Formats: sequence, structure tokens, C-alpha cells
Amino acid sequence: MLRRQALAFGSLVLSACTLGGWTLFKRKHESPLLLSARDDGNGRHYAVGYRVDGTQVFATHVAQRCHDIINHPSLPIALFVARRPGTESYLIDLRDGRLLQTIVSPVNRHFYGHAVIHRSGEWLYTTENDTTDPGRGLLGVYRFVDERLVRSGELSTHGIGPHQVSWMPDGETLVVANGGIRTEAESRVEMNLNAMEPSLVLMQRDGVLLSKEMLSQHMNSVRHLAIASDGTIVSGQQFMGASHESSELLAIKRPGQPFTAFAVDEAQLQSMGHYTASVAVHSELRLVALTAPRGNRFFVWDLDSGAVRLDAALPDCAGVGAVADGFVVTSGQGRCRFYDCRQSTLVAQPLQLPSGLWDNHLHLV
Repeated sequence: MLRRQALAFGSLVLSACTLGGWTLFKRKHESPLLLSARDDGNGRHYAVGYRVDGTQVFATHVAQRCHDIINHPSLPIALFVARRPGTESYLIDLRDGRLLQTIVSPVNRHFYGHAVIHRSGEWLYTTENDTTDPGRGLLGVYRFVDERLVRSGELSTHGIGPHQVSWMPDGETLVVANGGIRTEAESRVEMNLNAMEPSLVLMQRDGVLLSKEMLSQHMNSVRHLAIASDGTIVSGQQFMGASHESSELLAIKRPGQPFTAFAVDEAQLQSMGHYTASVAVHSELRLVALTAPRGNRFFVWDLDSGAVRLDAALPDCAGVGAVADGFVVTSGQGRCRFYDCRQSTLVAQPLQLPSGLWDNHLHLV
């Protein structure tokens, strides 16, 4: 059995090497591969891969709805992570959509929708909930053994309800957005809105806490992350307080500075409906983009000055990701778009991707 697994993994590695490794998996002049979770009109769930030019690479039916996606740094595989409180995540071959492995969370654990893979390609970390102590944040630690993921252990996220996890540019320091909300198994019902503890945590890969910071409002759940190449951290929030209150829905931690609100116009904050879905940074163009699907708004700001570059209506805007000249944005109800950000005026172009039913995240490789 071990010999067969080793041969199978060797074949996968050889295939990647034959293609020149993952960095050359995409043929020259071929558009980026967009990975996302998507439903069909009957509510069935799919892990999909499309070229940004609209070419479908795969659409793999999966049992549970997925959320975010993370690709392996050197092999043509990616993990589609279960949406909270899902218990199955899916390892997919990016060349043809073949399901390589279904990763099932252990008893008394469920996934929170996000994961990262270490640059070595050996270790994977997923945000998880401990349902015996609802909301106690964990990182499930997995190791690639042959071509399969094997659970190796778990680490505390030093907080409650972890959502997204990301890497700092050093590739060794983990950033965790602890949402601060307690939920039970198989439930999305919030248990502790009056005692939320959202936080932004930096920690070593061995679990050692480096820093833990909070925003001014305890009902402002820290959810999603984008990291610039210079180490600037941007986070998008979901506010759980009263509808008439204002909240810090976009926050920033610049290198050597505290975690604080990003300067967003009050009218823009109100238009977001207290909810942000996805955030992305374009390090080369020094821009930050944010989707607010409840308010049907898409925003782009200058990362350094905070100046508004775009405030546009976009129905149920969902995932956003940086590409060479700007951002790609998907939509749960309308057309997907590319925003060319090279000039002072940002220009939107519709993409030949299927309309609607896209999840809140996309991943570009």
C-alpha cells in the first residue's frame, strides 16, 4: 500500500515537473486560473476552476458548500475548504478537477472556511471550532504524506471563532482573524453577541503568540484578511451591533504600528450594511479592494493615502482578487468583472464567466 501511494505521489510530482512545476503549469499567454465555490440553480455545490477569459477547466460536484481555496506552491492541486460549520474539505487536481481526497474534520471539530499551506508544501493549517468548548479557536495542522493530507495536530489561535488565516511575507508568521463569536456544532447561530472577543493575532508556526490586538468595538467581528508584500495587514469586518451604529468595517495594521480603523468615509460605511465579504491588496499598485454584498457595493482605496479610487454599485459582489493590472470580482447575482486600475480612472470590463451563484471568495493562480 505504501509503495503504491509513493508511486502515485511520484507520478503527480513527475507530472508537475514535466509541466515545469506549478509556476509554469499555466501556459505562456494563458489567462489566470480562477478558483471558487459555486452553486447551480438547484442548490448543488461545486468546486470550480475557470480561466479568467471564461474557459471552464473543471466543475467538480461536492457534497458540502465550500468557501475559500488555497493552492499548493509546487503541485497542481488545491484545497477547497468547507464553509462554516462544514465538516468536509476537498483536495482537487487543478488540471482536470479530479477529487483526490475528502478531508473530514475530527469529532467535535468543524471547519471555518479558510486554510493556508506552508511555502515548503509540506504543512497545511485550517481554522476550526472546538465544539466541546464552542468558539475555542484552533488551527488544524495537516501534513502532506504521499499525495494525501494527514492530520498531525492542532494549535490554539489564542481567540474565539477564527475565520481567515494568512501568512506574513516571511512565510513563517501566521496571521489569524479571530471573529470573536461562539457557535455550536452544526449551527451558525451566535451565542455570545454581548460578550464577543474579536481579535487580530500574529503567531509563530509552532503556536507561540506574538501579538493580539482588538478594535474599539467588541461587536465588530474580524473576518477576512489581505497581506501586502511589505507586511501591511488589512482586515474586513462584520458588525453585529445595532443597525443605526457605525462600525470600523475596514481596518489596517501597518508594519510597526497598531491595528486600527482604515479611514473610510461615513457614507461608505453606512452603505456596506455592516458586512464585508472579501478583501484583497494589490501590492504593486498599492491598492486595497473590498466587497460589500449586502450593500451591493465594491470599493477600491489607495493603500497608502486612503484616497477613494472607486465606489461602485455591483449586485451581490462576492470574491475579489488581484491580477496584473487590477482586480477580478465575482458576483452572487450578476456578472463577474475585471477592473483595470492602471489609470486614475478605474475601468470596469464584464468577464465571460457564468453569472451569479458564486461564493464570497475566489483564489487566483
